Amino acid sequence: MTVCAGDELPPLRIPITRTLIVAGALASRDYQDVHHDAEAAKKKGSPDIFMNILTTNGLVGRYITDHFGPRAGLRKVAIRLGAPNYPGDEMVLTGKVTSVAEGMAEVAVIGKNGIGHHVTGTVTVRLPSDAPKTTTVPKSTTAPEATTTPKTATALTPSTPTTPDTPR
Repeated sequence: MTVCAGDELPPLRIPITRTLIVAGALASRDYQDVHHDAEAAKKKGSPDIFMNILTTNGLVGRYITDHFGPRAGLRKVAIRLGAPNYPGDEMVLTGKVTSVAEGMAEVAVIGKNGIGHHVTGTVTVRLPSDAPKTTTVPKSTTAPEATTTPKTATALTPSTPTTPDTPR
């Protein structure tokens, strides 16, 4: 796979179901009632339950690894949340490679739903070593549309030593 700055990833459409929201919250041990109890969410001003940031983070990671393959490694995921993901909506993830250098690619990611941008951010991914060699390309000055929500960065490192191309 040749990876170049400016490449666009194909969109990924994700139906936002009540099951996805609740299962994501449970899997990430986020037991806040706004992620599983519609009445509690309404009492707190939300029209319904909504997806938590950890589920969104996982979906963004899946989007990137689905595109670059199982031997690619996520190195950094930095996202901001915007419009909530409510049941019955759909989120469409899109991405654009902003830079490629030394076996790493940076991808700007946007996830839109029916009411706006749910997530914006960047992902740094280590490309598999059998990918064609790339030359240093300057970072693009164009970034996805920003939101005012505080930025959350997650650095991903393996918990056990691995060789560069060993899947985890």
